[in-house]
Amino acid sequence: MNLRRALIMTGAVLLLAPVARSGHEQPVYPSYYPHEIEIAAVAPQTAAELLGKGKLHAYVGGVPGFTAAPGKDIAAVPSLGTFVVVKISPTSALAKDEASACGLVAAVVRALAARGGDAVAHPYPVTPLHGDYLHHADLAEAAKARFGAAAPANVPPASQVNLKVRAEGALATGLVPPQWRTDRADWDAVVGEVDAGRLVASETTVVNGWMGPRWARSGWFHAHRLLADTIADAEARRRLEVDVARLQAGDAADSTERANLERDLVRRLTAGCRGAVAGYTLRQEYFNVSFSDGIENIAYDALEGLKAPMFVRTVKLKDFPWNGWLKLGTAAPATAAWNPAGGFTDAFGRLMWAAIGDPAAIPSPYDHAWVLNRISEVEASPR
Repeated sequence: MNLRRALIMTGAVLLLAPVARSGHEQPVYPSYYPHEIEIAAVAPQTAAELLGKGKLHAYVGGVPGFTAAPGKDIAAVPSLGTFVVVKISPTSALAKDEASACGLVAAVVRALAARGGDAVAHPYPVTPLHGDYLHHADLAEAAKARFGAAAPANVPPASQVNLKVRAEGALATGLVPPQWRTDRADWDAVVGEVDAGRLVASETTVVNGWMGPRWARSGWFHAHRLLADTIADAEARRRLEVDVARLQAGDAADSTERANLERDLVRRLTAGCRGAVAGYTLRQEYFNVSFSDGIENIAYDALEGLKAPMFVRTVKLKDFPWNGWLKLGTAAPATAAWNPAGGFTDAFGRLMWAAIGDPAAIPSPYDHAWVLNRISEVEASPR
């Protein structure tokens, strides 16, 4: 029996040796490949209960219905949630006066800053969560100085200003002073939210593992989508579209020319006050970190959070060196039919396709670049 046991143990060591050579010498691998990934639509209250019990690893695209503060075994990752956008009605008297239009935008920015918590006052469309923010940091600071300063002494307080503002959504309702809110058709301005993740997804196509175009993640493109319709002058709109086409086609001599073209585009979009981005919100997505049922390694996207290939291709469970059973919940059920060119196009389907599509490269979590999903050592044969 002892000899047999020794042979069995020796055989086990020999069998494990090839696996050990692939090693744990690297702290993070490009992919962990859970051998089973379960994705299910889960109601927020149920998600909170399952996360707390360690029966759900992460809740993607929604907020669990916690009845109390999450426990120590529940962590969260932030990503860009929504843009807070202010637009002036073309028929309003404010549309004829640039000073009053800018005054309204400034009032919303100040209200956003005073509220805090759910929203960040940032009167510039390129946010610190965009990969190209460093190209715009000085312009963003100038916009904060322009709109975020205290109201001039000759400007009456909000309670004495007769404005009619339509608020779209709960956040906007909290930002707009009660005496300004209106449901009438003759409103002066509208305050609403635009979901950043949906903005990226709506412009993204998936074909044979390729996800693009990559400029759909850029701050300059989001600025164009949010504010282009506020430019009234036809010639100015035409020049904008020419520059957008150049950026989309990569028509720049070098990175410096491209950065300057992006800056000039956003500068023109934000020059007036017929429309403006007043700030943004952060999305929080929750996951379990308990030992040994939780997640040990997690990567997420700055714009799309956990709804991105980077998460599902890099997530690592604590109780497995690799592989394992990954259980994910989503806030929205599957609704899209199969698209032979783009896979499934709803939030549930995109997450599922990220799990089973297995592309060779996945989007960088911060900018419009790529990250290799798998790395192989290839020895070139002599000719």
